[in-house]
Amino acid sequence: MYEIIFSEKAKSQLKKLDKLTQERIGSVIDRIKIRPFSYDLKRLQGTNYYRARIGEYRIILDIKQDKLIIIVIELGHRKNIYD
Repeated sequence: MYEIIFSEKAKSQLKKLDKLTQERIGSVIDRIKIRPFSYDLKRLQGTNYYRARIGEYRIILDIKQDKLIIIVIELGHRKNIYD
């Protein structure tokens, strides 16, 4: 099982979301930490990061396979996340 680490930016962004959205994101992160590549992750072009879709929201992740660590870099609404 992978360890999940949230960046300070991701923690701040998560706190700003409503409770239902926070719960949905939490359940997806719980699934990703067990088997990250069985979930619908896509690699972002030109980076080593991945993105996960949760409805209208996106999570930007960095997966360190050799250390079994997933870093949540950023999360937010899909229209704002890629800016």
